[in-house]
Amino acid sequence: MIDNLFLLAVGAFGWGLSLATYRMFARRFSWPMGALHADLPAIPVILGVASLMTGLLFAASRGVDAGGAMIIGCGFLLALFWIGFLRVGSQISLFLAPAVTVLLLIGWLSVMFGFDRPGWAYERPADYLQQQSYESPKDAKGRYISG
Repeated sequence: MIDNLFLLAVGAFGWGLSLATYRMFARRFSWPMGALHADLPAIPVILGVASLMTGLLFAASRGVDAGGAMIIGCGFLLALFWIGFLRVGSQISLFLAPAVTVLLLIGWLSVMFGFDRPGWAYERPADYLQQQSYESPKDAKGRYISG
């Protein structure tokens, strides 16, 4: 089974860390920067830190035994790959980090407040459809009627 909230938390942590630190690496290694990183560096840093903190808070709420440490470890590896290998291409984090953070917050808050998991959070559509299926009919005594 795939835990989509885990994957979203890894993405939020990793892309947030990448977004928050890209300018530092770009200046040190003379990589080109986009206009937002060069002219208004506070915006990418704020978006990155917000995404990073959301992923970190989700990992903390999960706890070490339920994958919280794996979220941080995999997120760090994602950021390392994203900056080190993609370099300039890592600026796509300006779009990915906020999008993943919003999806993580939607899924996480719906679980926290007792709402049912959103349909996109299920591994397979059949899981969602099975939950939405209606109850079998009952007879007058409350027993289930078999086909």
